[in-house]
Amino acid sequence: MLITEYRLEIVIQALRSILPLAHPADTTLRYFFKDERIGSNERELVAATVFGVLRHRMLLEHACLGEATPRRMALAHMIRFGGYNLRELEPVLKPGEKDWLATVKGVKVEDLPLPVQAELPEWLVEKMRASYSDEDILAIGKSMQQGAPLDIRVNTLLAKREDVLQQLQDKHIAATATPYSPIGIRLKEKIPLNRDALFTEGKIEVQDEGSQLLGFLLAPKRNDMVVDFCAGAGGKTLMLSAMMNSQGRLYAMDVSEKRLANLKPRLKRSGASNIQPMLIAHENDLKVKRLAGKIDRVLVDAPCSGLGTLRRSPDLKFRQSPGTIEEFARQQAAILASASRLLKKGGRLVYATCSFLPEENQHIVQSFLASHPDFVLRPVSEILQQQKIALEAVDYLELRPHLHNTDGFFAAVIERI
Repeated sequence: MLITEYRLEIVIQALRSILPLAHPADTTLRYFFKDERIGSNERELVAATVFGVLRHRMLLEHACLGEATPRRMALAHMIRFGGYNLRELEPVLKPGEKDWLATVKGVKVEDLPLPVQAELPEWLVEKMRASYSDEDILAIGKSMQQGAPLDIRVNTLLAKREDVLQQLQDKHIAATATPYSPIGIRLKEKIPLNRDALFTEGKIEVQDEGSQLLGFLLAPKRNDMVVDFCAGAGGKTLMLSAMMNSQGRLYAMDVSEKRLANLKPRLKRSGASNIQPMLIAHENDLKVKRLAGKIDRVLVDAPCSGLGTLRRSPDLKFRQSPGTIEEFARQQAAILASASRLLKKGGRLVYATCSFLPEENQHIVQSFLASHPDFVLRPVSEILQQQKIALEAVDYLELRPHLHNTDGFFAAVIERI
């Protein structure tokens, strides 16, 4: 796409509103597009550059030689990652910028410190060094610099995976079955699906393959009583309902009225009839206490740093800090303790986060087990085998973009004995 003065200016304005990161980048960008009313080509350029700058911010700041203005960051991204050459950008450059951009192209990443190579803030790299080698940190960091594929889940109440694949093929949409989830499909291109009949008829939902695997670890049976403890907008709730063939009872609990409201249209499309949305004030709400000891299966997809989703939300790594990680860990421990009380004897709980930090994962589970002798850890490998999912794991499920092409996920299976 030709870079004109106008297009460059729009990109600079967008970066100016997003780079302070006062709010999530996708939210700020949505408001920016609402206010600006620009053409679809410009929107595409703005989105690609904004998210590209966030993915490669540390390298670009290094290349900007202490002058990381939105203009310089935009130009540095275009020349380094946007596929533009100096000749194409020359018409919009100011005096001195051409020579500087030539040096940007020549920066050798491998000569830079690990945080810049991995595109992870220094505090995070230091934290990771307690559990990962520098080589692993670099592999995780690099995998998070790529965009994520578009995964969808087939709603088995209304469709079969092979039929949906066939329908996509008939529409010339390139798609393949996901390697691990037996009900997942991966699309080659990111296409807007919300107007597609498959979506409007409730046959598919957008859901990362890693997130789909949590349902298979929980493995609810048809007439079970099940709680999705942090249901959010209900993607996993809908999946669990389909696994239960819309029988039994499924409570979708959340502290956010807005998130639960987003579940309503999805619920309507899905054909599920066993879901009961339940707004709770906090993890110790009376509604939770009333169900104590009555539940067969509990899913706790705990609030977390979201660092496993950096392919989609690269701004998260700059919006978290050691303080927010500690706060999440406190919250996670309280939620897990409360959710565990719901389980009847022999019941199963899956604790999950989309983070790769042990403080939010193994540490939370181990500390819970140490103080709750009536619960045991079930090796994830056993359950994956039962579900005929060919995925290497031992005690925990630990998914990584560079190894599994999913978001970074963690899950532990805990049972009450």
